[in-house]
Amino acid sequence: MLITFEGIDFCGKSTQVKRLEDRVRASDRTVRVLREPGGTPIGEVIRGLLLDRAHAAMTDAGELLLFSASRSQLVQDVVRPALNAGTVVILDRYYDSTTAYQGYGRGIPLDVIHAVNRFATGGLVPDLTFLLDIPEDEIERRMQQVRHTGDRMESSGRQFYGRVRAGYRALAGKESRFRMLDGMKPVDDLERMIWEEVRQWLT
Repeated sequence: MLITFEGIDFCGKSTQVKRLEDRVRASDRTVRVLREPGGTPIGEVIRGLLLDRAHAAMTDAGELLLFSASRSQLVQDVVRPALNAGTVVILDRYYDSTTAYQGYGRGIPLDVIHAVNRFATGGLVPDLTFLLDIPEDEIERRMQQVRHTGDRMESSGRQFYGRVRAGYRALAGKESRFRMLDGMKPVDDLERMIWEEVRQWLT
């Protein structure tokens, strides 16, 4: 089973990924958690390039292709072999991030995005995608709370995040695999809702 988590930065994805990992492991299922970009030696190098504020001049096309290169390596080297072995794979971001960020956010034509996504993943579609939805203004509050200065992607501005959020919500309205959750809810409540969905797939 392939489960993905999506949402704008600081929506709480990573917290829920970790909690779901613990729940799945406690149910005696083998589970593998991975993040994007990254998850392989090549992917981690690409992650460094993408998030480094020193690379502010990176083109939108370059950003798209680097994210996709990391994803291609991850799917081929780790995700498909794990799924074939019966492992539950949980991804902290997948190709929906590219559609939302580089498509809706940066304005790259969606037909280009969809073609690149299919090519990079070999058509591998998640079974279940959790979208944690928060207002874009909440990013700034949460960053200040943890005194986070923001990487290259996180420094893109409020209007950018507004477009990304709108893109995610549009995707969730089109595909039945999405479960859109209010990311402003208490962490424990979100954990219970997510586990209830996943447990139905695992039984």
